[in-house]
Amino acid sequence: MATKRQKDVWKSEINDIIRGACGGFLFGIPLLYTMEVWWIGSRAKPQLMMMAIAFMFIVVYLLNQTEGFRKRRYSWLAPQAAMDTVEAIAIGLACSTFVLLLLRELTPETSLKESLGKIIFESVPFALGVALANQLLGDSRNSNAEGQDTTSNQKDQLNGTFADVGGTLIGATIIAFNIAPTDEITMLAAAASPPWELAMIATSLLISYGIVFQAGFSDQQKRREQKGIFQRPSSETIMSYLVSLLASAFMLWFFQKLSFSDPWTMWLDHTLMLGLPATIGGAAGRLAI
Repeated sequence: MATKRQKDVWKSEINDIIRGACGGFLFGIPLLYTMEVWWIGSRAKPQLMMMAIAFMFIVVYLLNQTEGFRKRRYSWLAPQAAMDTVEAIAIGLACSTFVLLLLRELTPETSLKESLGKIIFESVPFALGVALANQLLGDSRNSNAEGQDTTSNQKDQLNGTFADVGGTLIGATIIAFNIAPTDEITMLAAAASPPWELAMIATSLLISYGIVFQAGFSDQQKRREQKGIFQRPSSETIMSYLVSLLASAFMLWFFQKLSFSDPWTMWLDHTLMLGLPATIGGAAGRLAI
């Protein structure tokens, strides 16, 4: 019995961390594609870094008073609130560090001071996203919807698939549309090598799966049980990623960052770079429908 209880505690802890990380990606990914933030972080003085950390702690602590990523409320002076605030900031720091490494904005050649500056400044929106995880895409739907006629659902399989594609396109466009015309995509694509592009694909798929099927956001269980052409978690995740890549390629062409005379390798590099934020937006879009 004690072992089962311990397993449940660890499972709950892992799900809370995943939920917080996914909220961080939803809220913080646009700023990770902003070179001005890279420059500010690389030139930041230690005093400014400490101020950024203090700002993060105060705001995340206040957000945790309403409903943090653990789906619980605290009294104002509860030690657990401070501990969860520190954990939210740690999740934000870890996620921003990972993505900066993935984007090659942090390398072994980057100095420690520059690395710390970039990580701390990029982690601010991530930490806020962690604290806002439940508010961003919390489960607010009516549980009575579970009693719907399964026969009717089976007849609407095709409509459900089209709804998922539409939700993916809308979410991908909302998140990636402001990133597509920037020079950051060109810079990141130029620095990317095939191994890093494969890592980008794997990361996009994992984050998309986590947001929709693992983080405990809006009506997650219903999405697992939903039937349709691409309604299994693995196939739906892959389908959504491909749709997000198509949306990314179109946005890059629309903003004249790519043309039909460019080689296919250039299309691939640029599309994969924009595909990460587009996929995160697409996952949020599927939850919103």
